[in-house]
Amino acid sequence: MKRKSDWILALALFSLFFGAGNLILPPQLGFRSGPSWWLTGLGFSISAVIIPMLGILAHARLQGSMFDFAKKISAAFSLVYCYLVYAISISLPAPRTASVTHEMGIEPFLGTDAIWTSLIYFLLVFLLVINRSRITPLIGKFLTPAILLVLLILIGSIFWLEPGTSGVTLLEHPVSAGILEGYQTFDAIGAVVVGGVILVSLNLENPGLESRQRFLHISRAGWMAGLGLLLLYAGLIFSGSLLQGEFPQDHSRTELLRGMSTLALGTSGNAFLSILISLACFTTAVGIITGTSDFMQSRFGGSPTAYRTTALVGCILGVLMGQLPVDYIIAVALPALMFIYPLTIVLILLNVLPETWTPKPVFRAVVFTTLLFSIPDFLESLGAAATGRWLQSWWPLQGYQMGWVIPGLVVFIASSLYIRSKGRPAD
Repeated sequence: MKRKSDWILALALFSLFFGAGNLILPPQLGFRSGPSWWLTGLGFSISAVIIPMLGILAHARLQGSMFDFAKKISAAFSLVYCYLVYAISISLPAPRTASVTHEMGIEPFLGTDAIWTSLIYFLLVFLLVINRSRITPLIGKFLTPAILLVLLILIGSIFWLEPGTSGVTLLEHPVSAGILEGYQTFDAIGAVVVGGVILVSLNLENPGLESRQRFLHISRAGWMAGLGLLLLYAGLIFSGSLLQGEFPQDHSRTELLRGMSTLALGTSGNAFLSILISLACFTTAVGIITGTSDFMQSRFGGSPTAYRTTALVGCILGVLMGQLPVDYIIAVALPALMFIYPLTIVLILLNVLPETWTPKPVFRAVVFTTLLFSIPDFLESLGAAATGRWLQSWWPLQGYQMGWVIPGLVVFIASSLYIRSKGRPAD
C-alpha cells in the first residue's frame, strides 16, 4: 500500500487513542517526578504507548475481534472478558469525559454545578448515539490536528519561558508510578476494542487487500501513531517537571493543565484549549457508548431494543458518575484497572507472539497465573494494605504493584519448555 495511506491510518489511530486522559495525566506525572521525569516518562510510555501499539499489532495478526483475544482459554471466558471491558468502559472513562469537560471548559467560565454539565452532556451523547450521527467523526477530523497544534504551542512556550528547573522527586518509584498512571489512559483496553473497528473499516475500504498487506499496513500505521503519542507525552511530562515552583503541590490534574495553558497561552489561549478538550471528550464518550451498544446489540441477535437500552443505561451511568471530580473518578477506577489491566497486557503479549509459542495450555497457564497473582494488588487497591505489605518483603516486584509479572514470565517459560519436551502439537 502507499505510504500516504499509512499516514492516514496512523492519524486515525492517533485520534482513537488521543483523549482527555492522555492530556491531563502526563503533566501531573512530570510535576511530581521533577528531575526523574524521564524515568516516569519511560514507565508511562510502556503502559500508554508500547502496550497499546502491541495491541494493535496483535489485532493485525489475529485479524478478528476483541472476542478472539481470549478465545484460546474458552468461549465463555472470552465473553466474560468482553462484558467486563465494556462495563468498565461505560462506567469509568466515559463519565470521566464529562467530568473533565466540566472542570476544564464549564466551571472556570460559567461556575455552574457539575450535575447540570453531566445531565446536558449525556443527554446530547444519547441523542447522537441513538441517531448514529456523523457529526462526531466529522469533528474528529479537524479536532485532533487543532488540539495537537495548540499543545505543541503550549509545550514550546513553556520551554521558551523556562519558568524553572526540575526541583525534587515526589515519587518513591518513578518508573512503576509511570506504568500505573498509564493504566488510567485505558489505552491498552482501547487497543483491544478499537483494533477490530480499524480492521472492519480497512476491509470495507479495501475489500481486495490480502491478509499480509493488511498486517503490514496496520503495523506501520500503529508504530507511527505510537511515535506521535510518545513525543507528545514526553513534551507534556517534561513541561510539568519544570513547573514545580509555579503551582502548589495539592492541585488537581485538571488545575495543573489549566494553569499550564494560562501560563503559556494566556487567558484566551486557555479558553480555546478548554473548548477543544471538551469537544474531544464528547466525541470519545459518543464512541464508547456507541461501541458498547453495538456489542450488546450483536449479543441479542441484532435487536434495536438492546442497542437503545444499552445506550440509555450507559448515559445514566454517565450522569451519575460524570458529576464527580476527575481525580475521584481516577481513584475509583484504580481497583478495576488493577484487576483488568494485567490480564489485558498478558492477552496482548500472548497474541503478539507466534502461534507456535502460545499453544492453548501455555496460553491458559499464563493467563490464570496472571489473574491469581494480580489479586494482592487488587485487594491492596481496595484498601487491604496489609496484604501488600506482607508480600512486599519477599515477593519480587510486589512493592511496585506488579507482582504478577515474574510469575507470569516463569510460567510462560516453564510451560513452553514442558510442552516442547513432550513434543505436543500447538493446539
